[in-house]
Amino acid sequence: MEKLLFPGEPILVVDDERHFLKSVEFILKYEGINNITPCSDSREVMPLLKKQRFSLILLDLLMPHITGYQLLPEIASGFPDIPVIIITAENRIEKAVECIKSGAYDFIVKPVNENRLLVTVKNIIKFNEIKKENLGLKRRFDSDFLENPDAFEEIITRNTKMRSLFQYAEAIAGTSLPILITGETGTGKELLARAIHRISGRKGKFVALNIAGEDKAVVSDTLFGHSKGGFTSAVDSRKGLIESAAGGTMFLDEIGDLNAEVQTKLLRLLQERKYYSIGSDTEKTTDARFIFATNRDMGQLLEEKQFRKDLYYRLQSHHIHIPPLRERPDDSPLLLNHFLTRAGEMLGKKPPTSPEELVTLLQSYHFPGNIRELEGMVLDAVSRHNKGVLSTQTFREKMNGLKTQNSPTTGTLSPEKTVTFHGPMPTLKEMEKFLIDKALEMSSGNQTIAAKLLGISRKALNNRLIRSK
Repeated sequence: MEKLLFPGEPILVVDDERHFLKSVEFILKYEGINNITPCSDSREVMPLLKKQRFSLILLDLLMPHITGYQLLPEIASGFPDIPVIIITAENRIEKAVECIKSGAYDFIVKPVNENRLLVTVKNIIKFNEIKKENLGLKRRFDSDFLENPDAFEEIITRNTKMRSLFQYAEAIAGTSLPILITGETGTGKELLARAIHRISGRKGKFVALNIAGEDKAVVSDTLFGHSKGGFTSAVDSRKGLIESAAGGTMFLDEIGDLNAEVQTKLLRLLQERKYYSIGSDTEKTTDARFIFATNRDMGQLLEEKQFRKDLYYRLQSHHIHIPPLRERPDDSPLLLNHFLTRAGEMLGKKPPTSPEELVTLLQSYHFPGNIRELEGMVLDAVSRHNKGVLSTQTFREKMNGLKTQNSPTTGTLSPEKTVTFHGPMPTLKEMEKFLIDKALEMSSGNQTIAAKLLGISRKALNNRLIRSK
């Protein structure tokens, strides 16, 4: 597989000493920065800049033909968006000040301190990526369009919040920075991760691993691989999923379940892009893009010290939160029709017609399992259906059986929950009217569903409505 070039736009290194060019190239490539264009003839610099775009320039000052002193103001004037790092043997403060005034980003003296060079180059690359994302976001939000709508076709929605998430995903898809996707179970976190991978243009594979419930040794072996003899049963070497994701995307689901040991390994991997297979002394590098997902409350995990803060800040360079289905009621009709069609295809049946009140019923339900739960409900209902209009009975049975303490369909208050009144306490009649009005609002005026929410019969609700007139 062809190795992914990083950064996306090459780094131009200009120095008349060829051995220095080789040295800089080696330092950068060892850190995974492999998109480098060396230039030993300063007369070629301006034609190169006019021919293609560069992410940054490393420029020597003392060179034959055209000096760095002459090139710097010309680059700053013609290509002000390209940062220039001066690298020179001249160790005079006035020269550094002069170069900074002429437009240089930084001034590094030879012999070059490798750490100083790497930190400066990495900071510029990260800054360029963030700037590119911001420009992309501004352009998308100003025009309200998607460049790659087909990439999101697996995510059935017409919700405006979801469309904004898609626009953000497009803006960050082409960068190498990690992404954290949060959201409740069944909201479609992996679908979004796959969409980002498709948009990114990465040639490698999308590799997914769900960490939930896995033993730490299994997770380490699956991710990092092992060498022959790395542990007792390791009779052969095995490459890990990270290696399989070279040039592509590594998706780690349920990141909140990671144990401390794997968290430490993952932190180093994100910081340095380096890792060791189990039982191996040979360091490996990766150019994979990492996307993480969790349905856990990360704030609580941090507070309870179950998750490293430094890792959390590192893995959420970008954060996307997918809203639950109950906050996207406008998606219910679309999802219902989609799953009815899919269920019909799976079961070899003609998709049944759904009653009008079914959408209202779905929109009044809490859906703790979100879209995955809705899909299961529809499949079960279609499998039981014989003819005519689809019955709502199977949906009601599922909803009654899956009520949770936090569900708005629950008819009881937990002891921990209290109701606070500001001013005089309302009468029972006033509270009854309030609850009935709220239930009718949630059910879009459907009295059958409103009665179900209130835990009374349709006739009892009708009698109360008549009394209140």
